[in-house]
Amino acid sequence: MGEDQSSTLIYALIALATVIYFARLLKPGQSSLRGIPAIGPTAPILSYYGAIQYLSRGREMVQEGYDKYKGGAFKVPELFRWHVVVTGHKLIEDLRKASPDELSFNEASAEFLAVDFTLGPAIHQNTYHVPIVKNQLTRNISTLLPEVKDELQVAFNDLIPPTDEWIKVPALNTVMQIICRVSNRVFVGLPKCRDLDYRALNIEFTVGVMKGAFVINMFPKLLRPLAARLLTNVPTNISRGVKHLEPIIRERFRLMEEYGTDYDGKPNDMLSWFMDEAKGEERSVRALVLRILTLNFASIHTTSMSFTHALYHLAANPEYLAPLREDVTRAIKQEGWTRDALQKMLKVDSFLRESHRHHGIGSLTMTRKALKDFTFSDGTFIPKGAFVSAAEAPTHFDEANYENSEVFDPWRFVSNDGNNIEGVKNQMVSTSTDYVTFGHGRFACPGRFFAANELKAMMAHLVLTYDIKMENEGVIPEPVWYSIKVQPNPTAEVMFRRRQS
Repeated sequence: MGEDQSSTLIYALIALATVIYFARLLKPGQSSLRGIPAIGPTAPILSYYGAIQYLSRGREMVQEGYDKYKGGAFKVPELFRWHVVVTGHKLIEDLRKASPDELSFNEASAEFLAVDFTLGPAIHQNTYHVPIVKNQLTRNISTLLPEVKDELQVAFNDLIPPTDEWIKVPALNTVMQIICRVSNRVFVGLPKCRDLDYRALNIEFTVGVMKGAFVINMFPKLLRPLAARLLTNVPTNISRGVKHLEPIIRERFRLMEEYGTDYDGKPNDMLSWFMDEAKGEERSVRALVLRILTLNFASIHTTSMSFTHALYHLAANPEYLAPLREDVTRAIKQEGWTRDALQKMLKVDSFLRESHRHHGIGSLTMTRKALKDFTFSDGTFIPKGAFVSAAEAPTHFDEANYENSEVFDPWRFVSNDGNNIEGVKNQMVSTSTDYVTFGHGRFACPGRFFAANELKAMMAHLVLTYDIKMENEGVIPEPVWYSIKVQPNPTAEVMFRRRQS
């Protein structure tokens, strides 16, 4: 289908979606959230205008709600529903404690990522990969760290060759390439993690899922299957993934059949863990490939955003390099290149946590879908089918939670003597009602322990190997906001050279 035809189709579908939306608004029974104050107009026709505004001004509208109703709840207009936002320690704690059969993280994620269409119904209905990430991956961090270190060194050298002259590097794209390589060293191993087309596939798949979910969710549920078939390339990407991984998967199955499940030389990676745990249809090549692609989506997107935000802060403030180098050198001297050393890199940890606090994933987090009626401790009523989230960015910039909250303070979470303030409470992976980038509670990001160690290892290698700066010295590239989501500037460049001192 040509570009003009695609554009015409999109406009036609949006027009139909608008008609359906207005028809739904004019039906009775749409007032179950009436007791919750709204940001934007609430009249049926005008609320649609508010939803259009939310697409471009979501960040400001959530902040407005937080400023007006802090400690309580408010609602913001999305295209096909109102979305409830809770604020303050008490209500965020209520959200954390709610059982998954009341307020469901999985069902909310499935809808916001249009999982049935972007990743497939099996990923939605069978989440066996989640405990593998939470348990096997976390338990194997120490064992896998030498491979992570080796891959990040090779990847940095390939993509940012250390030279004595300053070179400019496109930051976000380069970081995505490095993280894709390092992550896939753990997911599928050598040599596939270094395959150019395989890496390109995973990055394209990651971007495609995000774009696909955004487009699909522009339409009412009735039209989403049609929009997905016409406007996404998920089946093509899965087929491409099969070409890459089918020989590896079939050879591993052959070895398992011939020599047993724990055959000599069996790779200790995510693909092997999936193959060990998969049942029935999930043992097919296509299903296993989809799990790996899904894991890449989760890993590449969030980790790349996090590291690039931190990289911009460091490049704009190269005076931070010396304290970070001292921190890294001391830890490695004491523990070698081990997980224990990464845990002792307290300034690195503080720097990354502060970068997370400043940017995170956007304005909202901990999104849940109500599977039954639910009432918060302050009496806020959430009807079955409604969506509710916690305010993220406003919480992180609340002066009651963080003194001088607008200031980026890289050592905010370490004391003057270099120790963590309040111990593990302020480590990067620790969640709380005032630090919610990873979520909070039982459904906090299950891969955050691996991601944090990966980020810290990357930062340690970077500061030991390079000098960095922005060409426009001292200027942090402006992040880009899409409604309530934020990403680091996608076109900005960072300057690198071989470390001179």
